[in-house]
Amino acid sequence: MDSLALIEAFGDFKDEKSISKIDLMAIIEESLKTLLRKRFDSDDHFDVIVNPDKGDFQIFLNKTIVEDEMSEDDDLEIEISEAKKIDDSFEVGEEYTVEIPIEKLGRRSILTLKQILATKLQEHNNALLYERFRDRIGEIVMGEVHHIRKQHVIILDDDDNEFILPKENQIPSDFFKKGENIRTIVESVDFKGSKPQIIVSRTAPKFLEKLLELEIPEILDGTIILKKVVRIPGEKAKIAVDAYDDRIDPVGACVGVKGSRIHGVVRELKNENIDVIQWSKNPEVFIKRALGNIVVNKIEVKEDSNYAMVYTPVDEISKVIGKGGQNIRLASWLTGYEIDVYRETVEEDDVELKEFEDDIEKWIIDMFVKAGLTTAKSVLDKDTSVLLKIVDLEEETIEETKRILKEEFED
Repeated sequence: MDSLALIEAFGDFKDEKSISKIDLMAIIEESLKTLLRKRFDSDDHFDVIVNPDKGDFQIFLNKTIVEDEMSEDDDLEIEISEAKKIDDSFEVGEEYTVEIPIEKLGRRSILTLKQILATKLQEHNNALLYERFRDRIGEIVMGEVHHIRKQHVIILDDDDNEFILPKENQIPSDFFKKGENIRTIVESVDFKGSKPQIIVSRTAPKFLEKLLELEIPEILDGTIILKKVVRIPGEKAKIAVDAYDDRIDPVGACVGVKGSRIHGVVRELKNENIDVIQWSKNPEVFIKRALGNIVVNKIEVKEDSNYAMVYTPVDEISKVIGKGGQNIRLASWLTGYEIDVYRETVEEDDVELKEFEDDIEKWIIDMFVKAGLTTAKSVLDKDTSVLLKIVDLEEETIEETKRILKEEFED
């Protein structure tokens, strides 16, 4: 087998794995040097020239010219009398260079070379695969379920790249069939031995983030800001959103008409319940929104310890906590505050806002209740400047409301 035939023997691999001609030649050069080191313990006396334009290579051996009968290694030395037969000008101590055809290395060496080439080609492909998917960590990938095992599922993409979806990275209600196409997110890429192992996930919060980007263009283009995503996979998730433009309703844009936008994400997550919440820089408002549509009498926030105490009527406590503590746990993760809930009844000298519906328009009362202010004193205890930040009302409307509430207590 000549050098050109040896290179062409790997043509199919080159085409299949998209290895460039230059890279292939570099691999051949390194493989030849590896073979020479195996055969002669060193490649110091050899020059390997690979010509990518011609598609061939040459091996040159540099022998040292020694005195007659002084040669200790016929492979690396040549006696002066033999050298002068080639060129009479040679002197002892000079180097004599001769080309070594690949065939001269012997059949076994050629087989060894082919094995070395195959190994290095695979190493090259593994390195490319590692680099390609290391840059895709946090991205969604689509693949076909190839094999289902007890502890993980093996997925293959269109290029036959293998992804591993561990059991702990699967949504509890996930049920896969062989040949089914599924979406996952690349979680990590590490070498297991010499082969890169690509771990994917369907439970990571990042998976939900990327699904939202796919379904909601305003998130992808930055019109709507995805502030934070927390989830209990397969059960419940909460996402906080905001918008640069006050004219945009970020919650409405994410949910869509009759939930049309969010439903696609919910289906992908096996009916995981998703609460979309408008973010607020005011911790009390944000905590109230994170807990959901629940009556809250008062929220006390301790900024120095990221701790919040929520006071609510006794019949609302179960709603605050949620099934298995999911609601309060997710609200804590979303806001960054450790939230505790306490039972509270209205003080004897306080009055619930709904009692003022004859004097104050219901929609105004609803705005206060939405912000967690359900009693007259909860409104009166706050400065108007503070109320302006937590309720979407004009200053004049707030002042008029406070005037009506004060009159009740004066009477």
